[in-house]
Amino acid sequence: MFSASHRLHNDRFSDGDNRELYGKCNNPHGHGHNYTVEVTVSGQVDRATGMVCNLVDLDACVHRAVLDRYDHQNLNCLPEFKDKVPTTENLCVHVFEILQREMGSAHLQNTSLSKAKLERIKFDETMMNSFEYSGGAEPRR
Repeated sequence: MFSASHRLHNDRFSDGDNRELYGKCNNPHGHGHNYTVEVTVSGQVDRATGMVCNLVDLDACVHRAVLDRYDHQNLNCLPEFKDKVPTTENLCVHVFEILQREMGSAHLQNTSLSKAKLERIKFDETMMNSFEYSGGAEPRR
């Protein structure tokens, strides 16, 4: 879980169009969410450990790559959203790409994560809104 703020606004649209499209999420002062992130991995179950990957390794990776980066941030101020509206859909895609790179990176080759495949990222934005992304296609809402 992490907390972050954002304002949904597209500079290519008029202020009126932004208000109509994004509603209260277009508040000029932004608004915040307590996001819940769910990470799904797959792979062979290791006979010795009984796990696809060690959850301590996975939690450490998510904490370092995602939570440390986004917790208590204004998403609009981050470089990845310089030219992109920081919707939760876009955040979900970006986090998937970050974790996919992290899990395949050299510094994790000696951990159980090197054998796991990232399958899906799911974000709960509110009790009523959740988004998931599995790579290669647009997020489902």
